[in-house]
Amino acid sequence: MGHSKKEVAFRAINIAILTVSDSRTAATDTSGDVLQQGVEAAGHNVAQRAIVIDDIYKLRASVSPWVADQDIHAILITGGTGFTSRDSTPEAMLPLFDKEISGYGELFRSISYQDIGTSTIQSRAVAGVANKTVIFCMPGSPNACRTAWEKIICQQLDVRHRPCNFVEMVMPGGDISCESRS
Repeated sequence: MGHSKKEVAFRAINIAILTVSDSRTAATDTSGDVLQQGVEAAGHNVAQRAIVIDDIYKLRASVSPWVADQDIHAILITGGTGFTSRDSTPEAMLPLFDKEISGYGELFRSISYQDIGTSTIQSRAVAGVANKTVIFCMPGSPNACRTAWEKIICQQLDVRHRPCNFVEMVMPGGDISCESRS
């Protein structure tokens, strides 16, 4: 299990939050609120926040400028990971990834099993890296966002988390360094 090294100084990163929904508005985006509160409580910056309808091409159009922006280090996407005909977040994001982070979806479903049982198989949570920007996609419920942020993402976006985290990779001039491979 990973742990924190106190001699490493915390580094705040810039995180964009995208809610994928055909019905949410800024006033009703409780999942986006959960993520924003978690990001800010951890000491990071919410660089941008948006809502987009569940459409592959609108999703890619929303995320692509963030991936190209060197001042945005991570993107959190909530919604569109289920199996309805409108759920298209994985299909929109997978082609953008330079590398997929397979372990994220596996770990998310494993943790979620404790809360929702076998229904976790209906989560298509995915993550990847695009242009040195780490992207985490999670289901649209506030509880799923809380689980993803608190039990996985928050640690991986903390430079003090060892043996590995994504902060070194996403910062300009950085590259990922994993102490377990040294």
